[in-house]
Amino acid sequence: MDAKILTTLEYPKIINRLIGHASTSLGKTRAEELRPHTGLEDVKSLLQATDEAYAADRLKGSAPFGGIADISAPLHRARIGGTLNPAELLEIASSSRGGRRIKKHIEIIHDDHPIPMLSALAEGISEHKAIEDAIFACIDEQAEVMDSASPELAVIRRELRNGESRIREKLESMIRSSSVQKMLQDAIITLRGDRYVIPVKQEYRGSFGGIVHDQSGSGATLFIEPEAIVAMNNKLRETKAAEQREIEKILQKLTALAAEYVDDLLINQDLLGQLDFAFAKARLAHEMKATQPRMNDRGFLKLKRGRHPLIDRDKVVPLDVELGNQFTAIIVTGPNTGGKTVSLKTIGLLSLMAMSGLFVPAEEGSQLCVFDAIYADIGDEQSIEQSLSTFSSHLTNIIRILNAMTSKSLVLLDELGAGTDPAEGSALAIAILEHIHARGSRIVATTHYSELKAYAYNRKGVINASMEFDIATLSPTYRLLVGVPGRSNAFAIAERLGLQRSIIEHARGEVSEEDQRVESMIASLEENRLTAESERQSAESLRLEMERLRAKHEAERQRFEEQKEKLLEKANEEARNAVAKAKREAEEIIAELRKLAMEEGASVKEHKLIEARRKLDEAAPEAKGPKRAKPSGAAKPQKIGPGDEVMVYSLNQKGIVVDMHGSDATVQLGILKMKVALDDMELIKAKPQEKAAPQKASSSLKRTRDDNVRMELDLRGENLEEAIMEVDRFLDESFLSGFGQVYIIHGKGTGVLRTGIQQYLRKHSHVKSFRNGDYSEGGIGVTVAELK
Repeated sequence: MDAKILTTLEYPKIINRLIGHASTSLGKTRAEELRPHTGLEDVKSLLQATDEAYAADRLKGSAPFGGIADISAPLHRARIGGTLNPAELLEIASSSRGGRRIKKHIEIIHDDHPIPMLSALAEGISEHKAIEDAIFACIDEQAEVMDSASPELAVIRRELRNGESRIREKLESMIRSSSVQKMLQDAIITLRGDRYVIPVKQEYRGSFGGIVHDQSGSGATLFIEPEAIVAMNNKLRETKAAEQREIEKILQKLTALAAEYVDDLLINQDLLGQLDFAFAKARLAHEMKATQPRMNDRGFLKLKRGRHPLIDRDKVVPLDVELGNQFTAIIVTGPNTGGKTVSLKTIGLLSLMAMSGLFVPAEEGSQLCVFDAIYADIGDEQSIEQSLSTFSSHLTNIIRILNAMTSKSLVLLDELGAGTDPAEGSALAIAILEHIHARGSRIVATTHYSELKAYAYNRKGVINASMEFDIATLSPTYRLLVGVPGRSNAFAIAERLGLQRSIIEHARGEVSEEDQRVESMIASLEENRLTAESERQSAESLRLEMERLRAKHEAERQRFEEQKEKLLEKANEEARNAVAKAKREAEEIIAELRKLAMEEGASVKEHKLIEARRKLDEAAPEAKGPKRAKPSGAAKPQKIGPGDEVMVYSLNQKGIVVDMHGSDATVQLGILKMKVALDDMELIKAKPQEKAAPQKASSSLKRTRDDNVRMELDLRGENLEEAIMEVDRFLDESFLSGFGQVYIIHGKGTGVLRTGIQQYLRKHSHVKSFRNGDYSEGGIGVTVAELK
């Protein structure tokens, strides 16, 4: 792609923003070298990498590229036998560790959300923890070789510290001496050329022995190494030389270790550069709020609300344009300052971005084409970066484009034919457009010439377009209107600004009848377009509202279904628990009867007990949803009397009929008695008929339910002693009547009556367990006792 074209369309500015999002020098280098690709598969591959990095960024945040550097130069030096310094070795270890971190980060994301392309790149990163550990064990974060790098270095460093300590002690004792202090400029110890010295006044040079290593700028101070520490300084220098030799051995050993894996580390570096580059593209897409375009190589592009990425998002007017399907050329006419040049640049720049594997600032569903080249002749009069082009330079550039373009090229021409005589300029513009159109290239051109409106109208595959202009405000809206040629609006603007009507009418008379018809046609088209646009927006609003309501209703329906399932499950669970409890009670009664029969020689047969148990099992209801209402018209004649077990539909609860009152009946529902209409109940089980017991030995046991025995006992107002007596009698009667549980009403009060009764129940032989009543049963004012 021509570098001049890239600059004209401001592609380098996009590259600079991309470079700013790269985390490593490796990624920055790849971003700097990025250019548009002309192969469809290459572009799709680049876009896929961007899409995967975009998803990874959204799911797990920024990738951890810290510590990764460009280590190619140190690795090449290690390969040819050079010794690396501590900083270079530290970069190799940090980059290796950073590569392992990135690899693990991408593997974790890939497990949850497939990112095959990035995963394949990460899979190629080889791990060399042995190199990392060896280097980090010898070199600290400040790129200094540590004492622990080798036993020999530890010994040498200890000797160095001891030697320096002895020299300092010797010098400090000297500068504290009164005879020496008067000779010193300052009572300090300093270094000159790795030798410890003290500052001596010039006049005492003859009386102060030692070696002069330096003097001050004025010559008044000499830096002298006293004779007493010369040998000590010499020993210290020898030790430092030994230290350097040992450090060199350590660095050579680490360099040799890195040299064994130079190829692997260079491959790692290339892969990490690709990964950082992909994540940089993703972060640029986040910043621009860009989307992935669909790509093709058949010359078709369709931008939905495309925005120029270098214009403030809150100020730029989105662009809707389609090219390459029904028409292959768009001719944009109309006055200046309407945004024609920005529209041209938007089309060209977004195409270049997509061909470079970058997301584009447009809505989902936008399509762009992989062209073999994009050519542009744009003299941007609104840009301070370029001076106004002359007709000659424009024409020279266009000639170069005509010679280079193909049927798979995109050509962008701004102000075609401008800068010369209008008649000749418009004729030349039509000829150039006809030539490009005949070659099959895709073209978007802007022009001032009204003659090109008729050209676009008469040519198949060519369509007019214009920039919208608001007559009411006398200002452009910067919206591109495809299919509508531009109007001059000169008369309308003059009238709005107050020019005398007679002058305007005289001007209208100077315009040819054909031109007036064209202007009237364009005005009519504009009016129809505005009406259609308004209706489209209304329809779109209605559609969005319908979709919102549908989504809301669907969510409510889903919630209702979920609640229904939960309620049914809860009801089924309660039913299963109730049946299980009833079966346990029945099992206990059968067991007790069997025990009594065995103890007293009863005539109760074992097979009858088994049969009774089987009937209990068969009586267990299936788990179903609760019955809501009595079916209409399903009533059957039924005879209900006292003692019968019935289902009350309105309350969805079973009860025992206590008394009859014509068309009503009094029903015992737990601790409550209610008057219920006979139509609101259904007979479940009739009161069993009493049969005469056979006259046998007194070993058989029979319990009957007394009709006068109730399931509740009201003790409110009684004292504790009287209440205990009543409770004892009540429990005996309830046990003999076969009640599973009973209700003792004692009220809330001070709690004395409740506490005393519950203490009595705790040790009563008929009571299996007891509890406070539920909210619907009376709360703590009622004790519910479960009988054995």
